[in-house]
Amino acid sequence: MGSKFMEIFLCDARLGEPKLSCFSLHLSPSEVPTVGLALIQTGIAKGSDDPILARKGCFGVFGKRKDWDSPIYEGDRLELYSALLVDPKAVRRKKANQNQDAKFQAAAAKRKARRL
Repeated sequence: MGSKFMEIFLCDARLGEPKLSCFSLHLSPSEVPTVGLALIQTGIAKGSDDPILARKGCFGVFGKRKDWDSPIYEGDRLELYSALLVDPKAVRRKKANQNQDAKFQAAAAKRKARRL
């Protein structure tokens, strides 16, 4: 028995504008197609401990973060994400603190206005 092929799309958004390309995975009959196998065959990674993939959540399928061992299916779009420049949790926390400060200042101004 020979190898079989599976077509997937690869969207690389790590540097600048995302680039979408079609890629054929070569599978042996007993091989299960996984995200990790696709990353190795595309030449992006050498293995699961590759420093390129050390960042958690740096790849996914159709916008959903996936693990190295997650299955991949015919026609899936494997996406490579760029690193976040700002931690979203820190931004939300800062914004919430600013809103809280504004509420306190407004309440203090009301109290001061009532006294006058």
